[in-house]
Amino acid sequence: MSRPKMTSLYPEKTQRIYKLPELIIQQGHQIQEPKLQGPWIVKGKRARAESIDPVQDHPHEHTHGRPSPQARMGGSEGDTRSSDDQKDDIPVENYVAQRYIENPYLIGGRKFDLRVYVLVMSYIPLRAWLYRDGFARFSNTRFTLNSIDDQYVHLTNVAVQKTSPDYHPKKGCKWTLQRFRQYLASKHGPEAVETLFRDIDNIFVKSLQSVQKVIISDKHCFELYGYDILIDQDLKPWLLEVNASPSLTASSQEDYELKTCLLEDTLHVVDMEARLTGREKRVGGFDLMWNDGPVSREEGAPDLSGMGNFVTNTHLGCVNDRKKQLRQLFCSLQVQKKASS
Repeated sequence: MSRPKMTSLYPEKTQRIYKLPELIIQQGHQIQEPKLQGPWIVKGKRARAESIDPVQDHPHEHTHGRPSPQARMGGSEGDTRSSDDQKDDIPVENYVAQRYIENPYLIGGRKFDLRVYVLVMSYIPLRAWLYRDGFARFSNTRFTLNSIDDQYVHLTNVAVQKTSPDYHPKKGCKWTLQRFRQYLASKHGPEAVETLFRDIDNIFVKSLQSVQKVIISDKHCFELYGYDILIDQDLKPWLLEVNASPSLTASSQEDYELKTCLLEDTLHVVDMEARLTGREKRVGGFDLMWNDGPVSREEGAPDLSGMGNFVTNTHLGCVNDRKKQLRQLFCSLQVQKKASS
């Protein structure tokens, strides 16, 4: 499903983001931004980690006049025009510059981020499901700001890390979200972890709401997003990126099982066989997070007047007994179908 990329995000949980060259470079002039200092993460349009660069200097210096990969090949053969004329025709890539989070939460001295999956069945009204499983992606090299140009330190993408000399293909560089949540609970206590994961839930909802009016809503379509979340030393989550086509390539057996179950449960929610009633709040590993409003874990219509005892129907990083739940769900649906026939 072709849709615009998410660009308008709530600032409290997202980094300061600029689009290059339109915002920072206008007719060769820089925006007067007093604190436009590095380090930065600069990303181009190419897929996933291919065009991500950590930079210490001003992002304008990194991207100004930078031609596309095709243009850098030297232009077409037999072109006899002057170099100035050729420069005018060279397409320039657009880049996004994000202010680098300099105080990431570290585990074992290494940086990581979280990959979380959100399934959107409708934008108007907004109907979104959150998958219980996901993973933390780690770098193979201990974190330091002294080597800002070392991708193995600062980029957690598997596409980058698997080329590291220290990469172990059998062990990989991932934790499950269940393991990650247990680790944080042992370090900071369950209350701090609940607060963190509530803030992460808030990121999902606000990011979707921010593009709700501009994304085409078609009842025959759905979208599976891959959210990348970074956590800093204060246990504050930051939205790094929302991937409209998250990679489903497996880097380990555990990763393979997670992603095959994710795809299977996605098809269960899409429900092309029309087996569901439409009132389900859980299907396999997916929990209904938003249904034109927050969804409560409790049965029945939620009381939103005070929101004091309201608990959102999300279980990110919790036990995923999806096989048992699916058996119970479809057995119950069969019983209901027989009773009504």
